[in-house]
Amino acid sequence: QVQLVESGGGLVQTGGSLRLSCVASGTTFRRNTVDWYRQPPGKQRELVASLGGIDGYSTHYSDSVKGRFTLSKNKAEDTVYLQMNDLTPEDTGVYYCKDEMNWGRGTQVTVSS
Repeated sequence: QVQLVESGGGLVQTGGSLRLSCVASGTTFRRNTVDWYRQPPGKQRELVASLGGIDGYSTHYSDSVKGRFTLSKNKAEDTVYLQMNDLTPEDTGVYYCKDEMNWGRGTQVTVSS
Protein backbone atom coordinates (compact mmCIF):
# COMPACT_ATOMS: atom_id res chain seq x y z
CA GLN A 1 0.00 0.00 0.00
CA VAL A 2 1.41 3.35 -1.04
CA GLN A 3 1.50 6.10 1.56
CA LEU A 4 2.85 9.61 1.48
CA VAL A 5 3.46 11.30 4.82
CA GLU A 6 4.31 14.97 5.20
CA SER A 7 6.05 16.47 8.18
CA GLY A 8 8.00 19.57 9.19
CA GLY A 9 5.22 22.11 9.40
CA GLY A 10 4.85 24.49 12.29
CA LEU A 11 4.57 28.08 13.40
CA VAL A 12 7.24 30.56 12.33
CA GLN A 13 7.59 34.31 12.18
CA THR A 14 7.78 36.30 8.97
CA GLY A 15 11.18 35.82 7.41
CA GLY A 16 11.67 32.42 8.98
CA SER A 17 12.31 29.05 7.38
CA LEU A 18 10.88 25.58 7.48
CA ARG A 19 11.80 22.34 5.74
CA LEU A 20 8.95 20.04 4.85
CA SER A 21 9.46 16.36 4.17
CA CYS A 22 7.36 13.96 2.16
CA VAL A 23 8.21 10.34 2.87
CA ALA A 24 6.95 7.60 0.59
CA SER A 25 6.28 4.03 1.63
CA GLY A 26 5.34 1.33 -0.82
CA THR A 27 6.85 3.33 -3.67
CA THR A 28 9.71 5.66 -4.49
CA PHE A 29 10.03 8.95 -6.29
CA ARG A 30 12.64 7.60 -8.70
CA ARG A 31 10.54 8.09 -11.79
CA ASN A 32 7.45 9.80 -10.40
CA THR A 33 6.73 13.47 -10.42
CA VAL A 34 6.16 14.80 -6.93
CA ASP A 35 4.06 17.89 -6.42
CA TRP A 36 3.70 20.11 -3.39
CA TYR A 37 0.37 21.86 -3.02
CA ARG A 38 -0.84 24.22 -0.38
CA GLN A 39 -4.29 25.24 0.72
CA PRO A 40 -4.52 28.62 2.43
CA PRO A 41 -7.40 29.13 4.87
CA GLY A 42 -10.66 29.55 2.98
CA LYS A 43 -9.01 29.16 -0.40
CA GLN A 44 -8.51 26.47 -3.00
CA ARG A 45 -5.57 24.17 -3.09
CA GLU A 46 -2.77 25.46 -5.32
CA LEU A 47 0.32 23.90 -6.82
CA VAL A 48 3.52 25.50 -5.54
CA ALA A 49 6.33 23.19 -6.63
CA SER A 50 7.04 20.06 -8.66
CA LEU A 51 9.98 17.70 -8.89
CA GLY A 52 10.26 15.19 -11.68
CA GLY A 53 10.80 15.14 -15.39
CA ILE A 54 12.75 12.61 -17.42
CA ASP A 55 15.72 12.62 -15.06
CA GLY A 56 13.57 12.83 -11.96
CA TYR A 57 15.25 16.02 -10.79
CA SER A 58 13.69 18.77 -12.88
CA THR A 59 11.97 21.42 -10.80
CA HIS A 60 9.18 23.86 -11.32
CA TYR A 61 7.99 26.55 -8.92
CA SER A 62 5.00 28.82 -8.90
CA ASP A 63 5.77 32.51 -9.23
CA SER A 64 4.69 33.11 -5.64
CA VAL A 65 7.47 30.90 -4.22
CA LYS A 66 10.18 31.05 -6.88
CA GLY A 67 13.49 32.06 -5.38
CA ARG A 68 12.36 31.22 -1.84
CA PHE A 69 11.41 27.54 -1.98
CA THR A 70 13.73 24.72 -3.05
CA LEU A 71 12.97 21.09 -3.79
CA SER A 72 15.38 18.24 -3.20
CA LYS A 73 15.34 14.47 -2.93
CA ASN A 74 17.34 12.03 -0.84
CA LYS A 75 19.62 9.37 -2.32
CA ALA A 76 17.11 6.59 -1.73
CA GLU A 77 14.59 8.70 -3.66
CA ASP A 78 11.88 7.96 -1.13
CA THR A 79 11.86 11.37 0.49
CA VAL A 80 11.34 14.77 -1.08
CA TYR A 81 12.10 17.95 0.79
CA LEU A 82 10.65 21.41 0.36
CA GLN A 83 12.96 24.01 1.87
CA MET A 84 10.98 27.19 2.47
CA ASN A 85 12.83 30.41 3.22
CA ASP A 86 11.82 34.01 3.75
CA LEU A 87 8.32 32.96 4.71
CA THR A 88 5.45 35.43 4.78
CA PRO A 89 1.90 35.17 6.17
CA GLU A 90 0.74 34.50 2.60
CA ASP A 91 2.55 31.17 2.81
CA THR A 92 0.25 30.01 5.58
CA GLY A 93 -1.75 26.90 4.77
CA VAL A 94 -1.83 23.15 4.78
CA TYR A 95 0.90 21.71 2.58
CA TYR A 96 0.33 18.46 0.77
CA CYS A 97 2.59 16.27 -1.29
CA LYS A 98 1.29 14.22 -4.14
CA ASP A 99 2.74 11.74 -6.57
CA GLU A 100 0.97 10.63 -9.71
CA MET A 101 -1.79 8.80 -7.86
CA ASN A 102 -1.53 9.47 -4.13
CA TRP A 103 -1.94 12.37 -1.72
CA GLY A 104 -0.54 12.80 1.73
CA ARG A 105 -2.66 14.13 4.59
CA GLY A 106 -0.85 17.42 4.81
CA THR A 107 1.16 19.41 7.31
CA GLN A 108 0.16 22.81 8.66
CA VAL A 109 2.38 25.82 8.08
CA THR A 110 1.56 29.03 9.90
CA VAL A 111 3.55 32.20 9.41
CA SER A 112 2.90 34.99 11.88
CA SER A 113 3.35 38.65 11.04
